Amino acid sequence: MKRCNDVCCVCVGGEMFRSALGKTLGFVGYTIQYGCVAHCAFEYIGEFVACSGPSMEPTITSHNVVFSERLSRHLCRIENGDIVIAKSPFDPHMNICKRVIGLEGDKVCTSGPSDVFKTHQYVPKGHVWLEGDNLRNSTDSRSYGPVPYALIRGRVCLKLWPLHHVGALNQSPTGRVVRRSD
Repeated sequence: MKRCNDVCCVCVGGEMFRSALGKTLGFVGYTIQYGCVAHCAFEYIGEFVACSGPSMEPTITSHNVVFSERLSRHLCRIENGDIVIAKSPFDPHMNICKRVIGLEGDKVCTSGPSDVFKTHQYVPKGHVWLEGDNLRNSTDSRSYGPVPYALIRGRVCLKLWPLHHVGALNQSPTGRVVRRSD
């Protein structure tokens, strides 16, 4: 009789183990599925970005949160005047937030706002010219040159935080965006 009880205890313990293992594997499976969905959403649809630094003031200030959509980049729909999130040409672990001033083939002014002599450069094929809205306090294409289109991560379409500034972003306050005549 005692032996039968021991066997039954082993069976009950085995069933509990199988049940716990099944629940754990089910949870891990759902976590992986949701993780894959989240990864695809952030990689191909868009992401929320917390901005820092003065280079885009007054349009975007430190601690603003913006939504950066990724579809425009994939569909080659980035245009002059768009604000983009791109990988830094100097540090691939850092993202930058800048305004597109010129696209490939455009002639852009490469001088600073206070330079007496103005210099110009053509944006090469497969590149864009990026500048911050705060020209006096921005490290941008005037420092590192044209940026490869492949470094663009997404186009900023909405400011989400602070709440009293929620909405679409303004046009360039500097007026330096190259307008195409085609």
